[in-house]
Amino acid sequence: MSFKDKILNNQSPWGSSSPGGSSNGNGSGTRKDPPNLDDVIKNFQKTINKFSGGKSGGSRPIIIGLLVLLVLYVASGLYRVLPDEQGVVLRFGKYVHTTQPGLHYHFPTPFERVLTPKVTKVNRVDVGFRPASDSGRTSGVGNVPEESLMLTGDENIVDINYSVFWVIKDAQKFLFNIQSPVETVKATSETAMREVIAKNEIQTILTEGRSNIEVEVQEITQKILDEYSSGIQITQVQTQQADPPAQVIDAFRDVQAARADRERSKNEAEAYANDVIPRARGEAEQVLQQAEAYKKEVVAKAEGEASRFLAIYNEYKNAKQVTQERMYLETMEKVLADIDKVIIDKESGSGVVPYLPLPELKKSGSTN
Repeated sequence: MSFKDKILNNQSPWGSSSPGGSSNGNGSGTRKDPPNLDDVIKNFQKTINKFSGGKSGGSRPIIIGLLVLLVLYVASGLYRVLPDEQGVVLRFGKYVHTTQPGLHYHFPTPFERVLTPKVTKVNRVDVGFRPASDSGRTSGVGNVPEESLMLTGDENIVDINYSVFWVIKDAQKFLFNIQSPVETVKATSETAMREVIAKNEIQTILTEGRSNIEVEVQEITQKILDEYSSGIQITQVQTQQADPPAQVIDAFRDVQAARADRERSKNEAEAYANDVIPRARGEAEQVLQQAEAYKKEVVAKAEGEASRFLAIYNEYKNAKQVTQERMYLETMEKVLADIDKVIIDKESGSGVVPYLPLPELKKSGSTN
């Protein structure tokens, strides 16, 4: 079996024996650990002695040099995976396995090689704009209209810029299932954003609906990337700007101002209505209650007068003279109650003053 065949069959190229391996009877073994260095040196020395006819005196420096090179070559298979990385081992370009952070070993080049992508690094993709460092500008940002202009659910156009943050969750899928990770994330997130924007009205997009839109875009983007087996995890979608297009922003602001005036007038009218209507209802209720009280008062008074008349009438039937005299006295009492009264007696005897000024007597009595 040739050296290449042993490598392809996962056998040790240095011999049939290896630590932790077992012979299967035909001279081949299953290699799990690096070859024993002593066995490698002995086998290599036997091979050299065989070709040199057993005379090793003059070729000793060459052998030592070759042994040093061999040791360095074997040691080149050691590799370290940092805490923020995953090690992806490739054998002749084909994926073998993934290693976690720590010190590991693989067959040296050209048999195996290791890729160590950063799996905890948060990457960022900007859609609809480019930062100054990316667009070549000295300051500010560069807008990308073909990415940022989107049609809303109420047939308006919105200019929206946002950023997508993502990390690698599976290094193998990330390295071999997608060719351009950044472009893939950008394309899928833009697709998701256009889908969500098309379901919402522009007023919602520009005001209180941003957070819900970001969450929905993140979910749709992650679903698409999982269908691709991309090995990418979307951590956040962040809206940077959401405005009407620059060409119509002045008109849009006028519309917004008119809507604000309409809302203000509506609120003022509602406040006035809330003030006047309850007051009118209160006044109407007060009038109704006064009318009801007046009605009861008049009815009660009429009933009282009728009862009084019937009582007087019954008394009058029993004693007409007495009743007439009492009615006359009561009437005169009411008539003369509020006027000044002076009594003049024409039939008074001698020595009696026929004049009695009652109002004067009343005044002098109140003074004393």
